[in-house]
Amino acid sequence: MQTRKIPATIVTGFLGSGKTTLLRELLANAQGRRIAVIVNEFGELGIDGELLRGCGIGCDENGEENGQLYELANGCLCCTVQEEFAPVMEKLAARRDQIDHLVIETSGLALPKPLVQAFQWPALRNTFTVDSVITVVDAPAVAAGDFADDPVAVDAQRRADDNLDHDSPLHELFEDQLATADLVIVHKTDGVTPAQLVDVEAAIRKETQPGVKLVHGQHGRIAIDLLLGLERAVEDQIDNRKTHHDEEEDHDHDAFDSVQVTLDVPSRDGLLAALKDLVGRHEIYRAKGFVALSGAAMRLVVQGVGTRFDSYFDRAWAAGETRQSRLVLIGSELNGPALQAELNAALATPVAA
Repeated sequence: MQTRKIPATIVTGFLGSGKTTLLRELLANAQGRRIAVIVNEFGELGIDGELLRGCGIGCDENGEENGQLYELANGCLCCTVQEEFAPVMEKLAARRDQIDHLVIETSGLALPKPLVQAFQWPALRNTFTVDSVITVVDAPAVAAGDFADDPVAVDAQRRADDNLDHDSPLHELFEDQLATADLVIVHKTDGVTPAQLVDVEAAIRKETQPGVKLVHGQHGRIAIDLLLGLERAVEDQIDNRKTHHDEEEDHDHDAFDSVQVTLDVPSRDGLLAALKDLVGRHEIYRAKGFVALSGAAMRLVVQGVGTRFDSYFDRAWAAGETRQSRLVLIGSELNGPALQAELNAALATPVAA
C-alpha cells in the first residue's frame, strides 16, 4: 500500500511575472523526476497549458483530451483546469505511484491562500502535502513602481492615470501573493540595475514572512533543487499567514474581465503597435495568445504586461490545425466587441515605415 504523500509546490505570481517560463524550464530539466503540472488559467484559450505541453520535451497527444491530462515524453504529466481542480487531483491521486512531485501554476489573478487551505480537506490531506508556495515577481515592474506599497509614491507616479491605485484589487493581490510565499523568485533581474534591484528586494521584504528566501532568476533558469523539496507542509501553517482577504468566504475573478479576440494580422509590428495603443486607452493588464502571420509557417506567441510586449515563434503549425490569430485580454471593465472593433480598425491601417 502506497502511504507516501505527494509533495505539491504552488507557483503563484502576478500576471506576466514569468511563471509559465519557470515551469517550462523546470519540466525540461526535471533530472529524472516525474512531475505532474496543473495549470489553472484565467481565460478560455488555455495558452499557458499549451506552452507547457510544447516545452520541447514532447507530448503524447493520445493522452486525455478536453484540457485534462497530457503525458509528456520525459515521464511528466501536464493538466489544465479552469476552475474546479478536485477531479484532476483525484486522477493524480490514483496515479500516485507514477508521480514524484506535483506543481500547480495558479492564475495570475488567483489568491494562493485558499488553494493551500484546500489541502486541509481530508480527501487531499491524505494524499498530498504542500511542499512550498513560490511567488514569482517581475523585477522591472516593481522597479517601475507598479506595485510599490507607498501610496504617496503610487499617487505621484499615476497622477495622469487613475485606472490602478493603491486600493485596487491588484495591489492587494500582489501583497497577498507575497504574504503566503515560502520562496520568492525575483525574476527578470537582467531588466533592472543593481541599485533598482536593492529597492525591489526592499519592497518585497515589506510583504513577506520573516526568513523567506529571495532568489534571483532570468528566463526561468532556476536550479531545480532550489524549487522542489522544501518540505514546508504549508497546509499546517497557512492559517497563520495573514492576508487582505482573510475575512472573505470565497474569492473569484469577478473584479477582472477576460476577453477573447480573433484577428486578421498582416504583420507582427502592426499587431504590437495596435496592442500597445489599445493598452494605453483601456485597463488591460495582460495580453497573450497565438498569431498566424501571412506567409509564416511558424506559430507566433504574443505576450504582454502593460505596454511591454514579447513575441517569438514557438513551433510550426500542425497539419490540420486551424491557422487563426486569437488573443486573450485580461483587465477590468473590458468591452469585448469594442476592443475587437478597435483592433480590427488598427490592423487595417498600414504601419508607417
